[in-house]
Amino acid sequence: MKKTWILVLLCIATVAVSVRLMIIENSRPEGTMDASQEVIDCIMTRASVRKYKPKPVNDSIITTIVKAGMASPTAADQRAWHFVVITDQALKDSISDSFQWMKMVEGCAFAVVVCGDMDKLFDGDREDGGFWVQDCSAASENMLLAAHALGLGGVWCGVYPNGDRVEKLAEILNLPNILRPLNVISFGYPEVPVAPKDKWNPEQVTYNEFLDSRGQK
Repeated sequence: MKKTWILVLLCIATVAVSVRLMIIENSRPEGTMDASQEVIDCIMTRASVRKYKPKPVNDSIITTIVKAGMASPTAADQRAWHFVVITDQALKDSISDSFQWMKMVEGCAFAVVVCGDMDKLFDGDREDGGFWVQDCSAASENMLLAAHALGLGGVWCGVYPNGDRVEKLAEILNLPNILRPLNVISFGYPEVPVAPKDKWNPEQVTYNEFLDSRGQK
């Protein structure tokens, strides 16, 4: 009889523990454990993609990618950016023909030109440009990561600070003087998988204070 009660109590305890674990698991936001690793994997596996399938990207995906760009941090929350989405083939051809390092734009599904909006800078920042380059750079990386997460690929083609490139691209896109193009990012479904590069180098990391190769300040 005593053994029977012991078994009953053990069963009750086991059920109680199982229920408790179930409650804890259900109280955790859905996908929390997997999502964190997925984010890291997305960052670590992103690579520059220059060749694309002749496959269109629907408008909702384009909007999601641009929204990801606008989710990035900005200095003093100025949001001094403007995004020019290019889907017109004639414009893509013109950019490809005008810049020899942007030949991939011709075959991309769409491109985004990330511009700094000088009108959105504080008055004191307009003389030296403020932090629009940093803000637009953060937005660009967000879009590249979002594209990768959605199964697309992209590559960042630099424009600013080269004055000739800025002037030429502004002419092609008929940009007003207040918009300064930082880059052209081409997007599309990768023609072939592109392996990421392992860029981790602990020798390029210093903690707290800079020390030279001899361990001295």
